Amino acid sequence: MRPTTSSVLDAIGDTPCVPLNHIVPDGSARVFLKLEFFNPTGSYKDRMAKSIIEEAERQGKLQPGITVIEASGGSTGSSLAFVCAVKGYKFRVVTSNAFSSEKLRTMSAFGGQVDIVQSPSGNITPELLPTMIQRARSAAAEQQDTYYADQFNNADAFIGYEHMGNELVYQFPQGIDGFCGAVGGAGMLSGVSKVLKHHFPSCRILALEPESSPLLSQGRLGLHHVEGIGPGFYPPLLDKQLYDAAWGVPEEEARSMCQRLAREEGLLVGTSTGLNVVAALKLAKELGPEKTVVTVACDTGIKYMSGDLFTSE
Repeated sequence: MRPTTSSVLDAIGDTPCVPLNHIVPDGSARVFLKLEFFNPTGSYKDRMAKSIIEEAERQGKLQPGITVIEASGGSTGSSLAFVCAVKGYKFRVVTSNAFSSEKLRTMSAFGGQVDIVQSPSGNITPELLPTMIQRARSAAAEQQDTYYADQFNNADAFIGYEHMGNELVYQFPQGIDGFCGAVGGAGMLSGVSKVLKHHFPSCRILALEPESSPLLSQGRLGLHHVEGIGPGFYPPLLDKQLYDAAWGVPEEEARSMCQRLAREEGLLVGTSTGLNVVAALKLAKELGPEKTVVTVACDTGIKYMSGDLFTSE
């Protein structure tokens, strides 16, 4: 049981890991899912938002009266809006209609000023995130008293995710043989992998992306609709020394897996988590029995109820 805390920010982290008991094929390694939807906004991005804001405060970059600005598909924006609300900062986010309406409404509900970049197709194109980032940078440059959070380049994100890695070391004292995670800004994969590689040097780490936009695995870009990952450029925070291979995962398999996780495991998660689990099952089959594979439930499926994630067959 958690103790009484002085702030809702203290509720970030210390999330449980659960085994997947019904969908792992016989002869495979054990597969565990770290339930990051237990964080206050339902996403592991709360960890990053807290560390970015608190490090900016510590370094004197962020003080009362300053507006925080960021470009986000929604989860980072929601987390930053949440942390800014707790700490009393104004927040402005550049986002897009390509992302779920639940995320856009969440950012607004926390008091964020939401600036929409239209995606005519509704897809996440290679140009979308760079366009959003440029608009956010311009806004930060043109407006006085601003702090540009810059999630794709801000190494302060590692602090929150290294805590996540340490939690995994504590939860699996006998070791982890494989870990995989979808890559967006790459703070999570790099931050967690740094810790796991230190404690479990033989742990196999996989960087994941949509198969239709396989920049890491094949060097080319394409359209996809897996929110929060595949940004359309090589993430500056992704350290090639901290992962062993990059895998592309078919988006339709990820979506189908979300439905299976809900119906067979009682886990309601978003598309990037479905992608993580598809890859984790493949890795578990390769590693075989008596091994342990861990992946991450990035966020809650409640954020995607207005779309077709849980209605398509």
